[in-house]
Amino acid sequence: MKLLIVNGPNLNLIGQRENEIYGNESFDTYFDDLKSRKEAELLYYQSNVEGELINCLQGSDHDGVILNAGGYTHTSVALRDCIKAINVPVVEVHISNITDREEFRHTSMISPVVVGCVFGFGLMSYDLAVDYFLGAPKRIPMGFKS
Repeated sequence: MKLLIVNGPNLNLIGQRENEIYGNESFDTYFDDLKSRKEAELLYYQSNVEGELINCLQGSDHDGVILNAGGYTHTSVALRDCIKAINVPVVEVHISNITDREEFRHTSMISPVVVGCVFGFGLMSYDLAVDYFLGAPKRIPMGFKS
């Protein structure tokens, strides 16, 4: 199984910023460990630019995408439309519990068009999303984008 993890703006600073929210470990270190523990081909892409994230998603030929859109989660109709248009299942991931933060973070533009959401478990949120794909049924439940 070939999975793509896509991180949006400022997530390149994991381990360097707001450690009380995002922790002390860099994403690169975490990702190397994740690859060694999961039986899937994991690839990683990060950009601070909305259009580059859209191009990455549109060009995906992976079995699934794990997307942490960062701040674009709450603002990007363009990312939402992209996810809805592609034929690759997407799981939304957030490191923090977005419902326990500022009120503007409580609304996700992309949640209605993804297979599911995982948030609030720190970097382990990515593990849980990978585990979903590794154990996912061949047919996505009715009502979800496949």
